[in-house]
Amino acid sequence: MNNTINRLHKAFESRIRLGIMSVLAVNDMLDFNALKEYLDVTDGNLASHLKGLEKEEFIGVEKTFVGKKPNTKYFMTKAGKKAFADHLTALEKLIKGVNE
Repeated sequence: MNNTINRLHKAFESRIRLGIMSVLAVNDMLDFNALKEYLDVTDGNLASHLKGLEKEEFIGVEKTFVGKKPNTKYFMTKAGKKAFADHLTALEKLIKGVNE
């Protein structure tokens, strides 16, 4: 089991980060407010987790304006998609009791 556990990515240990990646896996791009609503978290909590995933380069950010209001949208990067898929594969193997 140890090899399988080692394949779990530390960046996804938090339920909020796991939630962010899950939501972005099924949506091409979401803005801050949509993520906040999906995950039912505070602004500060979401912002800190987004920064962590952005630092890992698992998510990208697109900043635009809607009228005069700033609008920040997030998307999963290619590296993020791979890391998240690898993490899910490791979880599945752990649940099934498969060791590599």
